[in-house]
Amino acid sequence: MPYTVEKIGGTSMSAFDAVLDNILLRPHHPYERVFVVSAYATITDALLECKRTGKPGIYQMIAKHDTQWQEAMYQLEQRMLLINEHLFADPMSRIRADKFIRSRISEAVNCINNILETCQYGQFSLRQYLPQVREFLSSIGEAHSAYNTSLKLKTLGINACFIDLSGWNNGQAGSLDEVILAAFEDIDVATQLPIVTGYAYCNEGLMKTYDRGYSEMTFSRIAALTNATQAIIHKEYHLSSADPRIVGADKVSPMGLTNFDVADQLANLGMEAIHPNAAAGLRQQGIELRIKNTFEPEHKGTLISNVHKPKNNKVEIIAGKDKVFALHIFDQSMVGKIDNASYELMEVIAEAKVHLVGKEMNANSMTYYLSGSSDNLNHVLYKIEKRYPNASASGKMVALISAIGASMNTNNALTQGMQALVNAKISPIAAHSSMRNVNVQFVVEDNDYNRAICVLHDVLIAKPLSTKKAA
Repeated sequence: MPYTVEKIGGTSMSAFDAVLDNILLRPHHPYERVFVVSAYATITDALLECKRTGKPGIYQMIAKHDTQWQEAMYQLEQRMLLINEHLFADPMSRIRADKFIRSRISEAVNCINNILETCQYGQFSLRQYLPQVREFLSSIGEAHSAYNTSLKLKTLGINACFIDLSGWNNGQAGSLDEVILAAFEDIDVATQLPIVTGYAYCNEGLMKTYDRGYSEMTFSRIAALTNATQAIIHKEYHLSSADPRIVGADKVSPMGLTNFDVADQLANLGMEAIHPNAAAGLRQQGIELRIKNTFEPEHKGTLISNVHKPKNNKVEIIAGKDKVFALHIFDQSMVGKIDNASYELMEVIAEAKVHLVGKEMNANSMTYYLSGSSDNLNHVLYKIEKRYPNASASGKMVALISAIGASMNTNNALTQGMQALVNAKISPIAAHSSMRNVNVQFVVEDNDYNRAICVLHDVLIAKPLSTKKAA
């Protein structure tokens, strides 16, 4: 039986009326679908830390022994109750929704207090419990949105079922695949509409392994293990030729069709098409992935598949990342020993829990492009200076911008892009193209990020398109 596994992003979940009308209630026959839902927008940021700015959330407060964490938890509970108030007009449904999240918050507070009390004794350290604390805190947001969604659908006469993979009251665990298979063992998608938490409690630890990409892993594995016909991600925007918030919604266009190679390049830059590990599972199973705009239900969105192998030269998207830390190490004694130094540097980067976006090297110098919290990035620089006292180590914030396409002439893209940036009085710090014709990267000053995106989109995508139409 053909059916889809679909994920709804956090920003879309916060516009729940649109989700209800454009996604959940849109087909006359609402079944033969599985929905994996994210937490409402900014809820996971409040539970852990802000994904964009690094502002501490409840988890970071606990880790830093900030005694105000309980007050922050109370404020978060009030926000969640306010979401319930806007969602449920029916008093009985509102009571049930409030009772559910109040219970979760209360149990979480009691659990954390017990851990903190235990750690007052010298034999126990909070550090050893922090990974588990991060895991179960992250699950609260998804449980809240999934429970609310299933409850709302039931009030509308749909046989929705809440599938809680968080393991909250269940001591049983297993691998992620085992947890999913057990949860879906008795599910009949022909007559039931499963609403699944984006977080799943498993032996490998989703937060530890995939950090904030955990909901996409849950979504991907459900699609792969249950042999879905297609996987769909609903977002608040199209997967477009550039970020519409930077270039302008009227100047970008949906990509329409691409492949998983392009999706991997986007994931490396932190663009939320799909986590690379999640994409791998779909690619291996031959399951197509469609990215749709929640607010344009008639639009087919962008299809990502294995079979898309265009022969035409085309830049499909200009994507980038600002606030990237360029760590540069120069040491003439490295000549002939660059491999050893590279291995040691990767160990330091892995230990600091920062993300490697890219790297460059020559005979006696290396540049690593890293993203992460300022504390962790400064720690990397400190460790490098300590390990290589005779080397010159420095770091600065830059922006990385990539021109990406499933099949493109990287030499032309590099030449045209460099010329356009220079004409716009933007001085590239570095640029390179790979042997595979999929990606060209430009490094510019961090404060030139938005302008460089616009310049490159104009010369590599907008002008070729307009020329083609005129012809």
